[in-house]
Amino acid sequence: MNCKHVAFVSALLLGATAPMQIVQAAPLLSRRPTSSTEGAGKTADTVDFRHGFSAVAEQATPAVVFIQVEKQIPASGRYFFNNPFDLFGEEFSERFFGRRGYGNRQRTPLPRQFKQIGQGSGFLISKDGYILTNTHVVGDVDRITVKLSDGREFKAKRIGADSRTEIALIKIESDKDLPYLKTGDSDKLKTGEWVIAIGNPFGLKETLTVGVVSAKGRSGMNITDYEDFIQTDAAINPGNSGGPLLNVDGEVVGINTAIYSRTGGYMGIGFAVPISMAINIKDQLLKHGKVTRGYVGVMLNPDELSGPLAKSLGYDGSEGALIADVVENGPADKAGMKSGDIVVELNGKKISDNMHFRNEVARIMPSSKANVTVIRDGKEKKLTITVASFPDELDKDSESDDDSPVDILDKVGMEVQELTSKLARELELEKVKHGVVIAAVQPGGIAEEAGFRAGMVIIEANRNEVKSIEDLKKCAGKAKDGSLLLRVTTPQGTFFKSLPLED
Repeated sequence: MNCKHVAFVSALLLGATAPMQIVQAAPLLSRRPTSSTEGAGKTADTVDFRHGFSAVAEQATPAVVFIQVEKQIPASGRYFFNNPFDLFGEEFSERFFGRRGYGNRQRTPLPRQFKQIGQGSGFLISKDGYILTNTHVVGDVDRITVKLSDGREFKAKRIGADSRTEIALIKIESDKDLPYLKTGDSDKLKTGEWVIAIGNPFGLKETLTVGVVSAKGRSGMNITDYEDFIQTDAAINPGNSGGPLLNVDGEVVGINTAIYSRTGGYMGIGFAVPISMAINIKDQLLKHGKVTRGYVGVMLNPDELSGPLAKSLGYDGSEGALIADVVENGPADKAGMKSGDIVVELNGKKISDNMHFRNEVARIMPSSKANVTVIRDGKEKKLTITVASFPDELDKDSESDDDSPVDILDKVGMEVQELTSKLARELELEKVKHGVVIAAVQPGGIAEEAGFRAGMVIIEANRNEVKSIEDLKKCAGKAKDGSLLLRVTTPQGTFFKSLPLED
């Protein structure tokens, strides 16, 4: 439920005259005021097509889930809380923190909070409740609710997500074994094979559509950073995001992710992330909470190999990845790779093009050895590269479900400011030598409802001394019991208050 959905909305507004564009098979959004069947993917050894795909549907549907997400959206930014019951009077915020255009209650209407609602699909991959879906379904959200086909509902925890491949892993807890899907081998999938998509398009639960694999290895469409999509003509629409693409044996071969459309609806071209890529990402998210990719330190030529270009380099083939430059002192440089080399094989696997090479390198764990075959001046040469970690592979969305410190303060509707000696004097708290001042609380927010007010000074968090905003953020990020114990002080005295971090 992120900004990628905007493309879908725009496509609807542009209508039939709009140019073709890639859009996420994203959840439909609306706004409103706040006010055991183990091994479901198992099928018979042969498929009886007299009954179509009913056997696959019957056995797979229980493991396909409906995902609903919520995010609190303030109507218009942050506001100071000024009311007759403030400890320091309604002019407090203006006096000490500047007006910032907010004014008081009489001059500025109070904001309302809204819930942004989204929906998508996912599927269980284990009997203990692990679910695969898309990052844009469960990305920047406050609450994830999973509904099973039998009507049961669960609150889900986000284990991790990777925006570069659009793969996310969430988990639900159940006292009984849950139905789940078996995974197939997407590498063995062939163009023309039957595939079945199951999901919740437009909120229509447990919808099944059938088609064929139209193509494999689709890339260069700027949907994700690492693209190796399965293309299918099985009908995929908004709301199908995160649902499974199955083979005729009911095994997952892909995760439905995007559609190619003028209108945001089905036009015969859908894209799914291969399950082989998804499982690799899942394993890393499960083990580390984030994804680490291999890095060899090369820049690939933006133009793919063509006949004239290949011949000018002494190569009579058409497949491979042309190295445009090598990063000085990088892994490839240390292994002897040079500009103008054409990578034709990596760890025994033929390399077809740039994206293929990039994807294969990314799958290699850092510190591993990679055997590379290159064509240099028309001659084959073998190299061994010690793969390193990708330098900027610190994606925020590849972290675990624990809210980041900044997100927590925003979520509870609290704005804080460092305590200075001058501000302490103004607040009549000269003896307080450390802490952070609550500069604002959002009307209707969690902090306000818990009794926090502008002007309170936070001096401890979870029994740890707070000397800076960073101290408070660290304590908030480590709170695990659903609440944050704060010790605050005012001219009237010092006391403890609990700040709930969950709805």
